[in-house]
Amino acid sequence: MPNRTPNIKYTKHFINNEFVDSVDKKTFAVLNPCTAEKICDVAEGFKADVDVAVKAAKAAFQPNSPWRSLDPTAREVLMNKLADLIERDADELASILTLENGKPFGSALWEIHNSAKTLRYYAGWCDKIYGKTIPVDGPFFTMTLKEPVGVTGQILPWNFPVALLAAKWGPALATGCTTVLKSAEQTPITILQIAALSKEAGFPPGVINVINGFGPTAGAAITAHPDISKVAFVGSTEVGRIIMESAAKSNLKRVGLELGGKSPLAVFDDVDVDKAVEIAYEGVFINGGQACCAA
Repeated sequence: MPNRTPNIKYTKHFINNEFVDSVDKKTFAVLNPCTAEKICDVAEGFKADVDVAVKAAKAAFQPNSPWRSLDPTAREVLMNKLADLIERDADELASILTLENGKPFGSALWEIHNSAKTLRYYAGWCDKIYGKTIPVDGPFFTMTLKEPVGVTGQILPWNFPVALLAAKWGPALATGCTTVLKSAEQTPITILQIAALSKEAGFPPGVINVINGFGPTAGAAITAHPDISKVAFVGSTEVGRIIMESAAKSNLKRVGLELGGKSPLAVFDDVDVDKAVEIAYEGVFINGGQACCAA
């Protein structure tokens, strides 16, 4: 059931399995988009905070660290445990998401449960990632291995923050990477709550790190950081170009970009016109028109 006044437990950055203030102690206000009233103040991250988070993530990725020492099946157990906890707290998480995002509770609850399903899907891949042996001429043995890239960065939008958190954390954790995530400045609170659940699930310190902040500061620090090996971004095409440039100038880090799009629909001669109009309408206006998907 929805809670109109959910308990806001966490407002600081989540680094190395602890909630910490910003280095400079700065904060910013998170507003209820329906009323413009302030929900709470959260820690505001800058380059110095990203540096602290990356340092923790880099340490967690070192050989023989608790995270790197886990078997793939152990990573799978942790990811499924996190999914269990998200489902356990689904009503609370959906209530917080509705408060800070503005979407109806039913839509928020769907997003929470869908994120748990996404984590379970990627958990199933933990022990199914392998290389190849390649036949070659001569007395040689050739093989390929697939290994985690290292510290990864994620920059989320506000429209489906929890669903996209799972979509970005899922493959990173399944492959054994560590993460530094910047939530959207409009919707940081639900993400912090889930970060706390990752600690409860048993993820070692430094594997999951969450920074609150804005794109031109905290986001830019993630994309330009030389110790981040891959960054995933969901947002506008314009900002995607900036991220590609920053990634190239820093350390040629890999990028995964999910950029702007608006409900394309292919209509053929034999179409049911009324049904096509219904689908087009839903595709354009679902989630308040803030959804980059095919109709």
